[in-house]
Amino acid sequence: MNIGAASDASGVSQRMIRHYEKIGLIPSAARRDSGYRDYSDADVHRLRFIANARDLGFPIEEIRKLLDLWSDRARASAEVKALAESRAADLGRKADALNAMRAALMDLARSCHGNNRPECPILTHLAS
Repeated sequence: MNIGAASDASGVSQRMIRHYEKIGLIPSAARRDSGYRDYSDADVHRLRFIANARDLGFPIEEIRKLLDLWSDRARASAEVKALAESRAADLGRKADALNAMRAALMDLARSCHGNNRPECPILTHLAS
């Protein structure tokens, strides 16, 4: 199938498919006589795997490890679990940081009268 069909079937944009091919996350696609890329069902399956991993917050290098583990039938599932737990811990730290930023912004917003006067504790805080 051509890149458009692979994109439609996998949910990965054509631009990202080319990028994943360039960085080696997917093998270089076979080329037709016309020069167009030709993707297999296995390529689409791999693209879906990558998309699902991205949706769960895995960065490219960890996706590369996951792909290696996925293709290694002799692997220990403990390695996969460790990657998932590490990613979940990272996401938890990021969520905590975002919640702290949100709380700080809400406190600043509550301290601002939001009227026609120029005084604004939000700007004062940002300038300090």
